[in-house]
Amino acid sequence: MAARIRKAVFPVAGLGTRFLPATKTVPKEMLPIVDRPLIQYAVDEAIEAGCDTLIFVTNRYKHAVADYFDKAYELEQKLERSGKLEQLELVRNVLPPGVRAVFVTQAEALGLGHAVLCAKPVVGDEPFAVVLPDDLIWNRGPGALKQMADAAEVSGASVIAVQDVPREQTGSYGIVATDGFAARQGRIRAIVEKPSPEVAPSNLAVVGRYVLNPRIFALLENTTPGAGGEIQLTDAIAAMLTEEAVNAYRFQGTRFDCGTHLGLIEATIRFALDHEVLSDSARQLMQNALSELGVADLE
Repeated sequence: MAARIRKAVFPVAGLGTRFLPATKTVPKEMLPIVDRPLIQYAVDEAIEAGCDTLIFVTNRYKHAVADYFDKAYELEQKLERSGKLEQLELVRNVLPPGVRAVFVTQAEALGLGHAVLCAKPVVGDEPFAVVLPDDLIWNRGPGALKQMADAAEVSGASVIAVQDVPREQTGSYGIVATDGFAARQGRIRAIVEKPSPEVAPSNLAVVGRYVLNPRIFALLENTTPGAGGEIQLTDAIAAMLTEEAVNAYRFQGTRFDCGTHLGLIEATIRFALDHEVLSDSARQLMQNALSELGVADLE
């Protein structure tokens, strides 16, 4: 049995150009789903999995994420004086007691692998998680990362989240080939970055959750930059396959690709319909909108 993960890395240095002009001043990780930003959902998932050190790899220009997790003294005082205690608790508890946020600067945008490598001095020599906030995963039970952390703790192997995608979409993902699944996981024998459908080894696509053994850092340090001069995490994982077990894990839950407009809209709709206060009103609003457009009501 391996050590439990305690640290999670959040690569948040990207510019979010798909969402311009909104992301000109607001990082894409701060885009809201109902009443919380994407980064909060990712952080909550990591904390549920047992992480107490959250490492944000950012760039020198993006301060909003750090500001969000910092104390807001003036706001807290105003809410307290106004007797708005429920809102005060929401502001104070973006991070629970005992959980710390660490910010690391990625000086150049040299790829996901490089962003993960920037976190090495904080992670040290222990297993850790990588969470991409763009991939929002909704589940009524345990979160995807907790599921993966439980599996990694038992097996001692690195674990990568996968989901089935239509074969015509394999060119948009890293795709894995496995030696078969037992329960929800199987050992990866190959990983290919964005293969065309005719050569893809499967339709199991890698999505933004990883539990990695610290060996990945040495492999990243020796990874040759690929297209665009970027260091790819996929290449380092491929090298790891020759040395130790890496498992693919088909998580329970629904993934929303919030790096796209439609994914962000879909997530907002789903979370609104599941909201304990807003669900009925949200459903009625959607039915009204569909009726005005001449579309049948929601079932």
